[in-house]
Formats: sequence, structure tokens, C-alpha cells
Amino acid sequence: MLDHVSLGVTDIKRSRRFYDAVLIPLGLVRIVDFGEDRGSDYGAAPGSTGVEFTITREADVRTPVPGAHICFRAPDRAAVDAFHAAALAHGGRNDGLPGLRAKYLADYYAAFVLDPDGHRIEAVCHAPTSPAIVANG
Repeated sequence: MLDHVSLGVTDIKRSRRFYDAVLIPLGLVRIVDFGEDRGSDYGAAPGSTGVEFTITREADVRTPVPGAHICFRAPDRAAVDAFHAAALAHGGRNDGLPGLRAKYLADYYAAFVLDPDGHRIEAVCHAPTSPAIVANG
């Protein structure tokens, strides 16, 4: 449905360090830089068709946007934990510790952080810890 999502940031170098660290556990890497101070693309595959997330330097960034956040899919729960730890180590702030969010779905394991500009970012893993059991009927 979506091709990519973009966020405006005030300090591109700071945000590159932050997103380089928090996205690597989720399998996303920086694949394109637009000059020294314009922006960067992140994705799982190289080239323009691999872009999934973009940051661009903007003079005026207004956060938080009520009700808005970006959620990245994690391959497993350990990646959610690593995302959260990397965010806190690279200038992010906790906005929800890693853990199950059963009010969403039974196997919804997520963590929320605020990036250095205050954008709300989430990582989620939907994988169950064991297979579902379906009763014969």
C-alpha cells in the first residue's frame, strides 16, 4: 500500500546516527544520502526501489503530532528489545518499554520511543511464542 514514509528532522547528522542504530536490528540500513545535509533513505534493499523510510532536514519540525506514529515491523522480539535499547543509547526517549500489548492483539510485542525531534516511533513483532492450537470441530 505505501511506498515509503518520510519524517522531517532538524539535525540530519544526529538523526542519521539515531536511525542508523535503531533500524539495523529491524533489518533496515541507510542506502542513500542526499548530499551532506539534505536527507537519507533507509531500506532493506539497495537502490531507489528499496526505499522504505526517509528523513529530510527541515528548518521547522513540529512534534509531537497527536495520534501519529510510525511503526516498523521487527523479525522477532529480540529485535524489538534491541531497537528500544539502541534508541535510548542514541538520543531517543522511552515512550513505552518493550513488552506484550495484549489490548491490541494477543502476540503484539512492541516498544515505543521518541526520536531526537520528538517523533513517536514503534517497533512491533507479531510472531507468537508458540504455534496456535485449533480445536477439531
